Amino acid sequence: MYSLGQIAALVAAGAFLLLVGALIVPILRLRHTVDAATRAINDLNDRTAPLLGNANATIENVNVALTQVHTSLDGVNIQLAKIDTMTGHAQNVTANVANLATVVSAAAANPLVKVAAFGYGVRKAAAARRNAEEDREVRATLKQQRRAAKRGEGH
Repeated sequence: MYSLGQIAALVAAGAFLLLVGALIVPILRLRHTVDAATRAINDLNDRTAPLLGNANATIENVNVALTQVHTSLDGVNIQLAKIDTMTGHAQNVTANVANLATVVSAAAANPLVKVAAFGYGVRKAAAARRNAEEDREVRATLKQQRRAAKRGEGH
């Protein structure tokens, strides 16, 4: 009949068959889990790809805007440098005008004061002379009136 080796092989085959049967259910469940994970990853990939594309487009737009801002700031800096130069020139002109005004004021002040004082003196002298002449005329008139009054009393 059967030899001992054949029986042992049949027992081993049966044990292996039982082992495979016991492992089939967890392996099939594991396969379903792996399939679900694969579907989830594929679904996530399908949803993420457009988002990443939109993010890349947004980043490119931001980079373009930043480049434009940088260009604008360069232009502003150039204009500010020009304004600094003009301000420096205006400051020099203002300092020169102030110095010139000081020189003109100093040069004109003494002669103007002298001319003003001379004019005042001439006016005072002319007024005094007019007053003296008027006083003489008034005195002469009064003397003549007294003389006439004295002559008129004696007659």
